[in-house]
Amino acid sequence: MEENWREKLEKAPLSRIMEVAYENQVLIPAFNVAYLPMVEAIMEALRETETFALLEVSRPDITRFGAKSFQAVKEEYERFGDLAFSRLHQDHVPVIDEEGEKVDWKSLIEEALSLGYHSVMIDGSRLPLDENIRVTRETVMISHRHGVCVEGELGSVLGHEKGPLPPYEELFQSGQGFTSPEDAQRFVQETGVDWLSVAIGNIHGAITGAAKDQKKVEARLNIQHLQQIARVTGIPLVLHGGSGIKREYVLEAIKNGITKINIGTEIRQAYERGLGENSNIEEAQKETKEKVKELITSYYEIEGSVHILSKKL
Repeated sequence: MEENWREKLEKAPLSRIMEVAYENQVLIPAFNVAYLPMVEAIMEALRETETFALLEVSRPDITRFGAKSFQAVKEEYERFGDLAFSRLHQDHVPVIDEEGEKVDWKSLIEEALSLGYHSVMIDGSRLPLDENIRVTRETVMISHRHGVCVEGELGSVLGHEKGPLPPYEELFQSGQGFTSPEDAQRFVQETGVDWLSVAIGNIHGAITGAAKDQKKVEARLNIQHLQQIARVTGIPLVLHGGSGIKREYVLEAIKNGITKINIGTEIRQAYERGLGENSNIEEAQKETKEKVKELITSYYEIEGSVHILSKKL
């Protein structure tokens, strides 16, 4: 019996695992690797809590923190990763970045595919809708040939742009950047994307300046708006900026189509706290592991998810 669940998860394609998670309202957390030693710490936490998750790395993790490169993270994952508990995801490849600059997105996606990442994310959310559809569809065509899942994004999950955000309450009440259900329906139909990142009140943690070390704004989510999106898309939905959202909203979102939640700020700050002035990597790993375990057991309450998923595979 013990080996059976492990074998099922190791052999299952990620697309199927996410499908099962979506159908059964099981959250798949996605932990951002901002520093290479975090890979080992996150994996230890997943094994000890018997939880399935994605480890992911984004361009800012590489350019602004200590993830070094997509290849370096893949090598670390090969050392410590375990397919019974995890897969590796390339997070946030923007077509236009937070500085407003064009990015050679295709070569970054192709790099992840050649390295053997299990899923990729193309973020065309700063493009006009037609262009976002075109780029996402192209990414889907390239990636599906490799058996790799694709996450797209529609709407604006704010927080990584230059300059301060408007007051959060103003953003929430106005619905600024929220994903349009009508656009989402068209986007999913025309791109064939596997998962969709949506904006429903969630925001990114700051990645520059003094704000990157501060506690994130406590966000909330417009669940009614999420329900409208879920109704017309019928695929796993993704919440970026998962750190710091009020817990009752998160739990409600999982019941209404959110299958993957990205967690970056909280675990990065835990690592940096542990690192301290003496660059104590062991302490940093310990802090990261404890934070991941706390999120899994107390915040999301998904401990033991490998067994729930394997029974449904």
